[in-house]
Amino acid sequence: MTVEAQKETRGFQTEAKQLLHLMIHSLYSNKEIFLRELVSNASDAADKLRFKALTDDSLYEDDSELAIRITFDKDAKTLTISDNGIGMTREDVIEHLGTIAKSGTAQFLENLSGDEKKDSQLIGQFGVGFYSAFIVADRVEVFTRRAGVATGEGVHWECTGEAEFTVETIEKASRGTTIVLHLKPEAEEFADGWRLRSIIKKYSDHISLPVIMQKEAMGEDAENQEPEDETINSATALWTRSRSDISDDEYKEFYKHVSHDFEDPLSWSHNRVEGKLDYTSLLYIPAKAPYDLYNRDASRGLKLYVQRTFIMDDAEQFLPMYLRFIKGVVDSNDLSLNVSREILQKDPNIDAMRSALTKRVLDMLSKMAKNNPEDYAKVWSAFGEVLKEGPAEDFTNREKVASLLRFATTHTDKANQDQSLDQYLERMQEGQDKIYYVAAENFNTAKNSPHLEALRKKNIEVLLLSDRVDEWLMGHLMEYKDKKFQDVGKGQLDLGELDTEEDKKAQEESAKQHEDLVKRVKEVLESRVDDVRVTNRLTGSPACLVVGEHDMGAQMRRILEQAGQALPESKPIFEINPEHPLVNKLDQEADEDRFADLANILFDQASLAEGGTLEDPAAYVTRLNKLLLELSH
Repeated sequence: MTVEAQKETRGFQTEAKQLLHLMIHSLYSNKEIFLRELVSNASDAADKLRFKALTDDSLYEDDSELAIRITFDKDAKTLTISDNGIGMTREDVIEHLGTIAKSGTAQFLENLSGDEKKDSQLIGQFGVGFYSAFIVADRVEVFTRRAGVATGEGVHWECTGEAEFTVETIEKASRGTTIVLHLKPEAEEFADGWRLRSIIKKYSDHISLPVIMQKEAMGEDAENQEPEDETINSATALWTRSRSDISDDEYKEFYKHVSHDFEDPLSWSHNRVEGKLDYTSLLYIPAKAPYDLYNRDASRGLKLYVQRTFIMDDAEQFLPMYLRFIKGVVDSNDLSLNVSREILQKDPNIDAMRSALTKRVLDMLSKMAKNNPEDYAKVWSAFGEVLKEGPAEDFTNREKVASLLRFATTHTDKANQDQSLDQYLERMQEGQDKIYYVAAENFNTAKNSPHLEALRKKNIEVLLLSDRVDEWLMGHLMEYKDKKFQDVGKGQLDLGELDTEEDKKAQEESAKQHEDLVKRVKEVLESRVDDVRVTNRLTGSPACLVVGEHDMGAQMRRILEQAGQALPESKPIFEINPEHPLVNKLDQEADEDRFADLANILFDQASLAEGGTLEDPAAYVTRLNKLLLELSH
């Protein structure tokens, strides 16, 4: 087959067309972002080659000096970015440059805010950095060849940003990728040496690969001067430098490089460990959650280097799942250079490093919570529900994670979660030996739960839990600083020393006095309840539903039911308040049919009060209407 015969034209996916249209027809205020993305991609290509060459150094093809080269032609109005990294095959080109839905394009389009500067910087975060070339170019050409394949298997990709692109097999002597941007008239500023140098210094100074440009001739004899190359970035891995030599701006730019985030990080920790283990870590706490934070199967983890050689982008073994939002780099001298995912999972040094890095992140968060509560509030808003996974996943650090949790409580009655468990303990009443909480479908249901009535009367603070993960969290967080947790909607409400002898005596007398009423209600609701009893929870409501001590809570049951999970049969306990006028009326009702209607209505109202749904709404409405009609006569 001839080279010409291997040229073909292909169409973009719908989402790719939308993206290209956005790049071409939107005038971004921060156009220069394209160069950061293309240089970053070139750096990644070099890292991948280094890793592959660990087991096959023939891939270097007698050229092991990896670099990125940038050239421009003012007359032709072109800008060229070249690397001698891993390169691409024809299949790679079609997959990566023609199919982009898998890289988050849909979410990218949905997250556009209308703020040009922010929108342009979103590009890298969603893995569509290459397409930022169309911000400044009306035609883009890619010349590439995968390391290790024949020189006749090079590939030429070309696109004008419309619905189609062409792919052609070509002869290419050198491995790697060259991208040629044919600049738009309004983007000719990027065919200028000084402008390009300033952008590289701003965004890519930290890249360990040299970025090379030709020195521009100066003076009267400029035409006769020999071209001379110069490296325009520091070309030293930032994490290998001394902390005292790195500015905050450099740390922030490096964060954007490793995370593809457009906002500055809230905090970072750069640490060198020597001794039993020898490694360097640079860890960042982001200010904003990524779009795939709650996809536990999404790529996550730190960039791993071994003796400054890139190994993998998403080394998830170094931090637990609940800290998956942390970004950064770890570079170790204690791991084998031929390290692989399987070996990583078995290496005892990994466990020691994971433990130390986890402790470092938790210490960073604790320090921020203490010294910069406003910043920690941002962390909690973005990652709070993820941190709530910690007590179940990390037994060793369970109490430390618990100290980082924040809750809404009856002390503030505000929906925002801003109260720590330590603050709760400080406000506990004398003699209180438990931390009380209620879990509900939403904040208002929790705040207005009838289960809180007796505790409000005694001014006992209660945690108001309404996140989907909360009941699961409390199933694993049994105690904090020797104080056990108690769900006020489960089992018997035990207030310990906060219940006076008079309270206990009154409860016993009330239960004895209303034995007949309890028996009648239980007979009517026998198929719907596990038990009926006089309450010590209620002061203003007529009745409430209580979950058995060892049964699954109502919130968790609803979540599992919505997920289609089969659940064990469970009936609630029905507690009645004999001091309430409705219950008094019920007690005095002689007509058994009317008694049954009233008992069922009270049961259904108790279910609604805790955010539940009725098994038979029509029966409830019929009973209620019947009573309303009787009252109207």
